[in-house]
Amino acid sequence: MKAVARSRKMTVRSASFVPQSFLLDRRSFLRHAATGLGGIALAAMLADNGLLAADPKSPLRPDIKPDAPLAPRKPHFAPKAKRILTIFCSGAVSHVDTFDYKPELVKRDGKPLPGSEKLVTFQGEQGNLVKPIWSFKPRGESGKMVSDLFPKLAQLADEMCFIHSMTAKSNTHGPGENQMSTGFTLDGFPSVGAWVSYALGSACKDLPAFVAIPDPRGVPQVGPNNWGSAFLPAVFQGTAFTADKPIPNLKRPTGVSDKADTDTREFLHLLNEEHLKARPGDTELAARIAGYELAAKMQLQAAEVADLTRESKATHEAYGTGDANKVKAGFARNCLLARRLLERDVRFVQLFNGSYAMGEGVGNWDGHKTIKTQYDVHAPILDQPCAALLTDLKQTGLLRDTLVVWVTEFGRMPTFQKGASGRDHNPKGFTVWLAGAGVKRAFSYGSTDEFGYQAISPATTIYDLHATILHILGLDHERLSYYHNGIERRLTDVHGHVIEDVLA
Repeated sequence: MKAVARSRKMTVRSASFVPQSFLLDRRSFLRHAATGLGGIALAAMLADNGLLAADPKSPLRPDIKPDAPLAPRKPHFAPKAKRILTIFCSGAVSHVDTFDYKPELVKRDGKPLPGSEKLVTFQGEQGNLVKPIWSFKPRGESGKMVSDLFPKLAQLADEMCFIHSMTAKSNTHGPGENQMSTGFTLDGFPSVGAWVSYALGSACKDLPAFVAIPDPRGVPQVGPNNWGSAFLPAVFQGTAFTADKPIPNLKRPTGVSDKADTDTREFLHLLNEEHLKARPGDTELAARIAGYELAAKMQLQAAEVADLTRESKATHEAYGTGDANKVKAGFARNCLLARRLLERDVRFVQLFNGSYAMGEGVGNWDGHKTIKTQYDVHAPILDQPCAALLTDLKQTGLLRDTLVVWVTEFGRMPTFQKGASGRDHNPKGFTVWLAGAGVKRAFSYGSTDEFGYQAISPATTIYDLHATILHILGLDHERLSYYHNGIERRLTDVHGHVIEDVLA
């Protein structure tokens, strides 16, 4: 019996100062543990239904009104930019063939990359170094070296602020896109545009705060991840549409009068308000209500913003909207749509060039096998429309308070793949550029090594890029957070530093 009693007693054998009340037998321990688990479950259910008392770590910011989640909000400090345009080239554009000139790569053409005897990258063994396929020339007053692949963008080199030492955490397209658009290689995290909409709301009452414009050929590899809201309230996700495929289901059905439509919306608004009052923690419901009400406002405004016939003939010719190349013409119309959205104060516009629906390198910048043939197809689609957009933003004065960010998910190798005529993936060093509000003109920051292989002096990260974008919008990346699953989540996770040297 004594042995049995000892086995059923969980006596804490510790220092003599442990109070007797802290000593639990096994039954007491299990009873308290079960009660604790029940309490956790109850708290989770109450939180899901918005019935848990508010606490300092509530995910909802106090300045976000449930009935007006997109109302404009003040930044942390005075911003340099009011809005953002990102131009995302899907497929990983080769920096050594575009913006990152390496004389040593030209000199060592056809020779092995030093120290790469056993180097295996994403698709396998590497061949020899290959000089830039397109010639580099000094551009503008700054003399910045840019290749002939982008002749019209090259003329705007004096407007650009280059970051040549960017690095990424993945050499795979999906995770690479995720990181560039969300800060994380994994799925399930909010996009940059969603964070900006959450932080600042909308500056435009009749259009979405965040618009994503996919390429005419289709969506990028991870699709809506690039403009999703993940665990942020759904109202902050991007609205995806293009110049040729406007927002569906906005037009009022024939047979429904203006008055009937207006009266119905007003009655529905009343019902929704009462429904939401009874469910204050339901962010999905709030997002749906806000979405429907925004859709009603967009019935007129969205049709107007997508009506490119209002633009002059000279503007259409500058962008190339009537080009015989149907893909280029479609992308040109998307660029023109982007400008029309920005001038109407849409907070965040995400413009994509490249799609994965057509296969490796066919409709995107993934130049593994025959990079010369592939890039000769893709470059004209990007070059004229994108250059026209940047020029238009400058001429209209929008560039003074708009930050333009050109990105791709990672770079490419200075070598050709063994047995191929293309370059493999390279996340160790690549180029992005910025232009407009808050950044220096005709400026280059950081560098890769003499071959364009690895970032040096100093290496920068996508976290740093995101911290800098937020800073230019007047946001402190360390203060912008959202409490989710017990963690204060940030776009930059626990990393990131503002790249002070690029700031104007």
